[in-house]
Amino acid sequence: MLKYFHRDKETSEAFDSVIDGLKKVYRSKLLPLEQAYKFHEFHSPVLDDSDFESKPMVLLVGQYSTGKTSFIRYLLESDFPGIRIGPEPTTDSFIAVMHNEHENVIPGNALVVDPKKNFKPLSKFGNAFLNRFQCSQLDNQVLKSVSFIDTPGILSGEKQRLDRGYDYAAVLEWFAERCDRILLLFDAHKLDISDEFKRSIEVLRRNDEKIRIVLNKADMVDHQQLMRVYGALMWSLGKVLNTPEVARVYIGSFWDRPFNYDTLRRLFELESQDLFRDLQSLPKNAALRKLNDLIKRARLAKVHAYIIAELKDEMPTVFGKDSKKKELIKNLDKIYDKIHRVHNISPGDFPDIHRMRQILDQFDFRQFKSLDKRLVDRVESMLTSDITQLMQMLPKEETRANMESPGGVKGGAFDDSDGPFGIGQTEGVNAGIGEQVWPVERERAEYDALFDDLAPVGGRVSGAAAKAELVKSKLPNSVLAKVWRLSDCDKDGMLDRDEWALANYLIKIKLNGHELPNTLPDHLLPPSKRSLYPTLDASPAVHQDD
Repeated sequence: MLKYFHRDKETSEAFDSVIDGLKKVYRSKLLPLEQAYKFHEFHSPVLDDSDFESKPMVLLVGQYSTGKTSFIRYLLESDFPGIRIGPEPTTDSFIAVMHNEHENVIPGNALVVDPKKNFKPLSKFGNAFLNRFQCSQLDNQVLKSVSFIDTPGILSGEKQRLDRGYDYAAVLEWFAERCDRILLLFDAHKLDISDEFKRSIEVLRRNDEKIRIVLNKADMVDHQQLMRVYGALMWSLGKVLNTPEVARVYIGSFWDRPFNYDTLRRLFELESQDLFRDLQSLPKNAALRKLNDLIKRARLAKVHAYIIAELKDEMPTVFGKDSKKKELIKNLDKIYDKIHRVHNISPGDFPDIHRMRQILDQFDFRQFKSLDKRLVDRVESMLTSDITQLMQMLPKEETRANMESPGGVKGGAFDDSDGPFGIGQTEGVNAGIGEQVWPVERERAEYDALFDDLAPVGGRVSGAAAKAELVKSKLPNSVLAKVWRLSDCDKDGMLDRDEWALANYLIKIKLNGHELPNTLPDHLLPPSKRSLYPTLDASPAVHQDD
């Protein structure tokens, strides 16, 4: 009976926040299973508090001279300590670009012993890596919300035969597991995927939901060449990613140089807007990402425990242990199939079989442990009870994140949306903001002529008469209904001369490829209707009703 009450108390534990709950359930329920079955030696190091508390990180990966470092500089709108940009391989180190009030550079050996940073497990890659690892800190508004990991350019040709002195792919994998977003950068003039790049992408594929692909330096080719470049990139990616879905590629030139070809400026602006919106969402979704990663880790740890326990149980007690070990490793696919059938585990939850064979070859199976059902049940309890409770806390967590950082990442290139050079600031419904003249006035003569042709009664046209003319735009009824709601300012079911002009102006905006607002902006409200909204300032006189 006491055990029952203890278990009930454990599953209904209250958490102060999602991050606090993740730390508690990991230490109390998942970590014991990982330690019992050597999970950390096969897959991923132990998680500590800094892994849960760290800011969102963005990992940039690509071949040399694809603009990774320039991309970070473009977002920060400033240099960072240790920055080197050039056409040949210049960044030969992993550089963590992070926030600090004082500008400095922390070398790798000092960085991995800093308890405030989550880089301690990287010490396992040795001095060859740590000598090529540093943290560049500076006081930048963007870095208050997100950190960036710049990586050495992936080599191609004869250069890729050079030994870096550490396992480059394994380091990428470590960062990929802990990053919130992975940007794969390609140069419009460099679409070949070298062997090292292919191995890197295969490692990153285990976190494919985090990957975004950027075709950089797209202004270096004209629009016809860009079509061919895009097709070649998709063909190359299709051979490596091997997924049925078409990868989303963001096209642009992320640096501060003049465009070589300016014809696609609008496309580049829209693409950068989409990419920036994705990056700006990272702080808000940081807790959800950590929760999702812990669920993935728990599922993998559970499957790993079944595999290790099965190998232990298959080993003979006295003779023939070495030959049996070789047999089990060779027939690991059969063990996977058995676990899949007995425990109803999805095939997608199993670790890569080739990698498991390589690692298993280094272990003595006699040191493995048989299955401890209690440890597995605690992880099941975590997934069914604690994770559900934490999921319910996410909306409040996101609301709190929005209050602390409205709109997500701020500063640098993310603030360029203000002013006339922001994307769409002087286009569509935003055209004419801040001007003295009502924007519709510029095309008033054309709209007034149409209005008079409809033979208005009492200075107004009915809905039926207006519909007969407005449907000539060939817009769907749902769009025209929205135009009507926005234009009928006084809600009398008819349109006067100003409202008619406004309706035609909104239709033109839609036909030009811009979106309509859900509510009419103040600057588009006809001056003759301003009296309906006393809080608005008076504006110049325009045509009055007939």
